[in-house]
Amino acid sequence: MNALLAQQGIDGAIVVFVIYCMAVFGLAIFANRFGRNKSFLSEFFLGSRTLGVWAFALTYAATSASGGSFIGFPSLVYTHGWSVGLWIGGYMIVPLVSMGLLAKRMNQMARKTGAITVPDVLRDRFGSPWFGILCTAFIVFFLSFNLIAQFKGGSQIIESLLSDQPMFESAKAWVSSTFGGIPGLGIASSEPGYFVCLLSFTVIVVVYTAWGGFRAVVWTDVMQGVIMVAGVLFMLPLTLYAVGGLGNATAKIAEMTPPEHVHLQLDVQSPAAEEQSLPKASWLVLNGEQGKTRVFRTKQRATLSVGETQARLPSPTVTEGEDHSHWIPVIEITTPGEIVKLSREPDDLPEGWRITPVTSEDWLSRKLEPPQSQYAYGAGQPGTYLTLPGPDWDRAAGFLSFGLAISFFLMWNFSGSGQPSNMVRLMAFRDSLTLKRAIFTMAIYYSLIYFPLVVIFVCARVLLPGWEVESDRIMPEMAAKVTEIAGMPWLAGLLVAAPFAAVMSTMDSFLLMNASAITRDVYHRVIRPQASERELKHLTWAATFGLGLVAMIAALNPPKFLQDVIVYTGSGLSTCFLAPVFLCLYWRRFNLMGAFSSLLGGFLIYNLLYGLGYAQSNFTVMKAVEPLGLHPFLVGTAASFVFGIAGALLTAPPDEAIVRKFFYVKKET
Repeated sequence: MNALLAQQGIDGAIVVFVIYCMAVFGLAIFANRFGRNKSFLSEFFLGSRTLGVWAFALTYAATSASGGSFIGFPSLVYTHGWSVGLWIGGYMIVPLVSMGLLAKRMNQMARKTGAITVPDVLRDRFGSPWFGILCTAFIVFFLSFNLIAQFKGGSQIIESLLSDQPMFESAKAWVSSTFGGIPGLGIASSEPGYFVCLLSFTVIVVVYTAWGGFRAVVWTDVMQGVIMVAGVLFMLPLTLYAVGGLGNATAKIAEMTPPEHVHLQLDVQSPAAEEQSLPKASWLVLNGEQGKTRVFRTKQRATLSVGETQARLPSPTVTEGEDHSHWIPVIEITTPGEIVKLSREPDDLPEGWRITPVTSEDWLSRKLEPPQSQYAYGAGQPGTYLTLPGPDWDRAAGFLSFGLAISFFLMWNFSGSGQPSNMVRLMAFRDSLTLKRAIFTMAIYYSLIYFPLVVIFVCARVLLPGWEVESDRIMPEMAAKVTEIAGMPWLAGLLVAAPFAAVMSTMDSFLLMNASAITRDVYHRVIRPQASERELKHLTWAATFGLGLVAMIAALNPPKFLQDVIVYTGSGLSTCFLAPVFLCLYWRRFNLMGAFSSLLGGFLIYNLLYGLGYAQSNFTVMKAVEPLGLHPFLVGTAASFVFGIAGALLTAPPDEAIVRKFFYVKKET
């Protein structure tokens, strides 16, 4: 079997990947049958609260290790170097903090009321349906953004696996010709491969989540958790073998300098007789004056239309009334050794095309400010990928300043505690012994994932230069590269399944949470309390499919950097929920006004800082203003605690009946 798959090359990887997907659907079918004789709501959304150590630990870990861990995180390592190791360092004690802080008390309170969702717990604790609805709205708001990012990550993984396959190329051509002219679907012509894979990914995840519910999500999370760590541990030795050892890779990285972002004109002498195109991520070599060689890689697809002499972008770029779509954005390699190596390889420039760099004078001649071309920190500095603070496009202080390092160490630990998707898991474990063992298991699990990922994707700079054009694709590209070098291309299917599993394990959890928000928190608790289980089941399926469809449509124009969206949504949810949940669990004086103040205060401060940062970037990059170098999560969470405590103390205490229900324990006689 292995020999046959090896002979088939990447087709073997696809076979392995398909087997994995079939296993996921198999678990969903089995989970559906397993839970038929149980209460639909408790079984579908909490697995009847019976999770053991391995199921609890791996579903919690797999949900946390999302597409950000296997798509966005490798992208950051590739872009900023070894400094990202310190950036993620605090994650190793996340289980101790995030589970130890709330788990036991959350589980007890949920069992007392029969709560199935986080808004359920908060609604019953304060006796307010309106507060529960507000919590539901905030969860749906943030998770919807995260779903879009996960859809992007999953689609890119499938695209990398299927690239260069004849059937896939035919599907791309059909999609481009069929949907490319429809308004709003320009991506079908500019990136038809992404469009095809987005449709496929939507079907895979939405169907098995809707069919199997929480138990299917947990069982697939266990399988996906094993696949994730196995994929990383397989990939690490293959990477070190491919680069000739970590010492050799470090020596080469010490010579590297960050690329520059510039523009080119691509033209031909005579009008084109037929349409030609230059795909995104194409290599271009220009042998200039005095023997100087320049190497570029395209950031977007360029097309030469019939009768034209200049290649253009699919979507016109208009500034000050002028069309600049014939100025193609590219990155330029600046490391001398890489320039020599890449210039020896055949480039991707079609025959007869010519390259003309766009200069600062060209911009100024049109009375335009030349765009930024160099990194704000690290430009022209050899070895910047090996040292702190790491190169950064925006920050003059570098990627990881001291304040930001402290912020992220605290944020990883405490933001995990405030994640509603994690809190749901805290409501489902069996007993205290399960919790203790799960904390220990998860700490080891995270160490086996994140430390090797840093090593792998720092080394990726040696094997795969120029992926700054789309760094979110570096994980699947690296999987294909190292297995090809090792002579085992079929193994790429397993390695690609690891990031795909990470995306799926987060996607299914977020879909389930949003579906529970609609079905349980809004429809069942507010609109129609007498709804039958059959009615709730059908509504849950409809909500899951509807949410998946909406997220897929939004992902047609995806965010540029997956990790930016992951950090925004994850820390945003925690900013809103950590303080009110913590205070409601442990402080009997905490009342409804304090809860409203805490939730809204954290939300407003957090989004104000992000809104100001987004505006400063001219609405192009999801960055935030960081007072004193502190991440908005820390500022917003501190404000949330202050507002919550002040709101509670300045108003009447909660009803004594509520206090007795949640804080008094009956003594046995």
